[in-house]
Amino acid sequence: MSAVIYRLYWDFCGYLRPMLKRVLKFSKMLAGNYSKSSMFQSVTAIFMFGSILCFIVVMGSSYSYMFPSSETVVDTGRSRDGNNISKECNVFDGKWVVDDSYPLYNASDCPFVELGFDCVGNGRKDRDYLKWRWKPRNCEIPRFDVGAALKYLRGKRVVFVGDSLSRTQWESMVCMLMSGVEDKRFVYEANGNEITKQIRHLSVRFETFSLTVEFYRSVFLVQPGTAPKHSPKRVKAVLKLDQMDDISSEWIDSDILIFNSGHWWTRTKLFELRAQTEIRDSGWYFQNGGRTKFGMPISNGFKIALATWKSWVEKAVNPNKTRVFFRTFESSHWSSGSRQNCKVTRLPTFKVKGKQRSSVSDAILKAMNNVSVPVKLLHVTQMGASRSDAHVGSWSDNPSVPDCSHWCLPGLPDVWNELLFLFLLSK
Repeated sequence: MSAVIYRLYWDFCGYLRPMLKRVLKFSKMLAGNYSKSSMFQSVTAIFMFGSILCFIVVMGSSYSYMFPSSETVVDTGRSRDGNNISKECNVFDGKWVVDDSYPLYNASDCPFVELGFDCVGNGRKDRDYLKWRWKPRNCEIPRFDVGAALKYLRGKRVVFVGDSLSRTQWESMVCMLMSGVEDKRFVYEANGNEITKQIRHLSVRFETFSLTVEFYRSVFLVQPGTAPKHSPKRVKAVLKLDQMDDISSEWIDSDILIFNSGHWWTRTKLFELRAQTEIRDSGWYFQNGGRTKFGMPISNGFKIALATWKSWVEKAVNPNKTRVFFRTFESSHWSSGSRQNCKVTRLPTFKVKGKQRSSVSDAILKAMNNVSVPVKLLHVTQMGASRSDAHVGSWSDNPSVPDCSHWCLPGLPDVWNELLFLFLLSK
């Protein structure tokens, strides 16, 4: 029995024990109050035994319902047939199953994993979070074939654009591909940069395959700017909602282009400067049509930015050359809404608390409805809802600052890339 299944067994028992104790306590109380009646004692014994038996049967049969994302299926690493993938199969609707053949790579073998995301290297002892595979309800995802992926990507340019979650996916892809390269000396950062959050552009070159995999940091996708003259003191910077980021011209000449945005479209991020000043609500403000929009809801600003992105991709991107993807929002797992209370679980949780839906993802879905060029959505919101076990937590390069937003590598971002390659390699 694998360690994961063993722990799941005890997790199940943990739910049984408190209820069994209550039944026993209640039965003993009844037996004590009516000890003079031998007949009642017999009835009590039968009742107690029957109650325990029924409880175990009911709880056992309902366990699979309670834990839909924790099916204890062990995969030995045999190849999975993906030929049954069809338009009728929604690969984003599924559950997590145990697979002992995971992870797809070791962070210690990949120099492109950012130090802050290498949870094992930063002292995480348990490995259960690495052993989960995503299983769609009505089909199978073929196992990642690094040889086929490298063959397909030969001579191509892959570009990720977005925030730090996009950078995590970029690092994941580089490591997944690097696992298939024999001489790793020919995989390097093209500009000699270290992999850090401060660098706005990172480019890893796979020289043997004439392949580059790049990341551009553009957390809003639209153009940031300085505060206009004579603005109120609380305006520290503006977001020009009707203009794309000025580095967007560098994204165009790519073969595969993957976007994300959403994590910075929050009051905390937009006005985080307020903690450093006595001026209330100081920070970023929206600008549209050359005018600063005081009081515009953040959700409205995000929708306008998505419309700007949509117009740009329709005009600037050549669909005959470039395949475009947009990844939806994945929820964080901060306890009680506090960004200081981060409890990383050992196993996926069934208490998703609405995290399978996101207003940010809903806005992205709506924006993609009528794009005139092909854009494939990577709708990963649901699959991340239960993965409270896969966050960085305190296993980062700065353990004093808990992190229930970012993901460990290897980990969940690898699955995003498995799905990405599924669409790229499907005929």
